[in-house]
Amino acid sequence: MKMLHIVAFALVIIGGLNWGLVGLFNYNVVSTVLGSWPMAVQAVYVLVGVSAVLIGAAHMKDCKLCSK
Repeated sequence: MKMLHIVAFALVIIGGLNWGLVGLFNYNVVSTVLGSWPMAVQAVYVLVGVSAVLIGAAHMKDCKLCSK
């Protein structure tokens, strides 16, 4: 379960950085790297979304500040 949390956390960070770049510079790293494979781009976005749900659902249990 810890590995799932680590992967989900990494994907949430990647997704957040990508959206920050889209917002600031209109530059989408995921589309740039995987643009020739639209199904892979969609898969990355789905994985980032699922990761956000997993991190959000497990946040209270995993966060030392919030679980006090």
